[in-house]
Amino acid sequence: MSGHDAPLADDRPRRGYGPVVWIAAGWLVLLAGGALLADVLPLYDPADTRAGIPLSIPTGQNLLGTDQLGRDLLSRTVHGARVSITVGISAVLLSSVVGGFIGLVAGYRRRSFEQVSLFSADVLMAFPTMLLAASIVAFTDSRGLLTVVLAIALIYLGPTIRIVRALTLSIANRDFVLAARSLGASNARVMRREVLPNVVPTLLSMMIVAVAGAVVAEGGLAYLNLSVAPPTSTWGSMIAAGKPKITDSLYPVLIPGGALFLTVLSLTLIGDAVQARHARDVASL
Repeated sequence: MSGHDAPLADDRPRRGYGPVVWIAAGWLVLLAGGALLADVLPLYDPADTRAGIPLSIPTGQNLLGTDQLGRDLLSRTVHGARVSITVGISAVLLSSVVGGFIGLVAGYRRRSFEQVSLFSADVLMAFPTMLLAASIVAFTDSRGLLTVVLAIALIYLGPTIRIVRALTLSIANRDFVLAARSLGASNARVMRREVLPNVVPTLLSMMIVAVAGAVVAEGGLAYLNLSVAPPTSTWGSMIAAGKPKITDSLYPVLIPGGALFLTVLSLTLIGDAVQARHARDVASL
């Protein structure tokens, strides 16, 4: 076979994400749509104790049953998704922006800033994650949404700094970066135009998986009664409230727990698929 007949790597068809990933994406779209449109959907008030008979099984009136106070589980689960999604995305986005900036500067400029940054990241990572978040919420004596977001963002700040720094180190000495520096580009311009665009794709794929962890962390705080205060429904608080009555009805624990499980699983599957796709794209360069 002649050289020009050989297939090029770039001409190979790209493999899709597969049906499992698309099903996971569909669940997340459905969940996000329900959370955004919860106020206009034909759902009971999540705090209405007259929605049905307490601890009812799924019926035509209450599609997923009711809790121990007679509140509709479907309505509370959909409204609870608002808190989980908001906290998960906001916390990871905040830690990625702050930690990404610190890691980028630390990996490119090095010197004393890198040492201080790495030491700070190591201190944050030395604490058990849930203990750190719970301590922050308890110490501030505040159970507002902002406090929960800040507490969970702090959990991911240390790992984000280290990951972005490592990515920056692997890029900083490549030819296109050295060429930009030799042409007189400032450090800020090199970081913004040359390094950052090559760091962001990997960081974004890792953020998707991190959102899953942040959702679990919020659920853990809510289970410990350290998340958003009632009457706002959250999946963790629903599980905690249903636990004492679990021998009478499994639904108050099963429904929010199932929603939490499916959401975390979907985010993890999508994040892993995106990371695998990005790794194949990098390897083909």
